[in-house]
Amino acid sequence: MKDPRDVIIRPVVSEKSYGLLDSGVFTFVVAPNASKPEIRDAVEAIWPGVKVSSVNTLNRKGKRRRNRRSNTFGTTTDQKRAIVTLSQGADQIDLFEVK
Repeated sequence: MKDPRDVIIRPVVSEKSYGLLDSGVFTFVVAPNASKPEIRDAVEAIWPGVKVSSVNTLNRKGKRRRNRRSNTFGTTTDQKRAIVTLSQGADQIDLFEVK
């Protein structure tokens, strides 16, 4: 089994993902080769007591960016995101807690 911290890279910080936190839906950037069962097991291993009901994934292609000095083009990195829905009776994940 992979280390759970290698599967879950970071949470997505956006206005849309903040709106979903109250309904128990969390969005993470995950490893490009991670599967849905691996993502579910990693979330349940990192936050004990949390029960995942579903995992949806999406691949986002990197955007094309222009370099102003040399007039060449590059791209930002591709990302794989996981939208994790917790079961109704589960505890919430404290993503932004200060210890």
